[in-house]
Amino acid sequence: MMMKYKQALVFLNSLVDYSHIPNLDFSPEKFDLQRMRDLLTLMGDPQKSFPIVHVAGTKGKGSTAAMMASVLQAAGYRVGLYSSPFLFDFCEQIQVNRVSISHEDLINHVETLKPMLEQVKNITTFEATTAITFQYFKDQKVDIAIVEAGLGGRTDATNVVDPLMSVITSISYDHMGVLGSTIESIAAHKAGIIKAGKPVVVAHQVYPEALKI
Repeated sequence: MMMKYKQALVFLNSLVDYSHIPNLDFSPEKFDLQRMRDLLTLMGDPQKSFPIVHVAGTKGKGSTAAMMASVLQAAGYRVGLYSSPFLFDFCEQIQVNRVSISHEDLINHVETLKPMLEQVKNITTFEATTAITFQYFKDQKVDIAIVEAGLGGRTDATNVVDPLMSVITSISYDHMGVLGSTIESIAAHKAGIIKAGKPVVVAHQVYPEALKI
């Protein structure tokens, strides 16, 4: 089992990782989410099977997502939590009621995904992991999922969802090589998770210019 698990991780990590490509243009004109949408369509759009709270920000997004998941679980909901990066084990990123996906389940989901990647090219490690997460949450029949954006927001693989609501935590300087060198440009990427007609909660901002977006 451990060998198969390692092979599954090797496969996922062999996919494209745009976060390691310097000077990549993440503007909507140059980088869109169509391949992620295409992959999810092949999978039957599992992300549409449960309500989602979408979380982005620079500081506190992981702890905010975890707290929301804990509160909802305490209220009796079956809660999916998707956050990154992991501390010790890859599976920590995908949890239901604070229990990580098992190695066996991850292996099975990777094997199911592989043939689809022959039809949708250039899927990234994060996109594949996100797709697996959505399918796992559907299979686990979660009542609601808390989904944390991986990098930025506007062009992040998680931004294919139609959220119940969006949450933006404190915005500061991060990933400037990708998101831009100003608070305004970084905030614009984070604000990309806001959807028309859907509520949004914005944390207190240290940099007032973040609220101008």
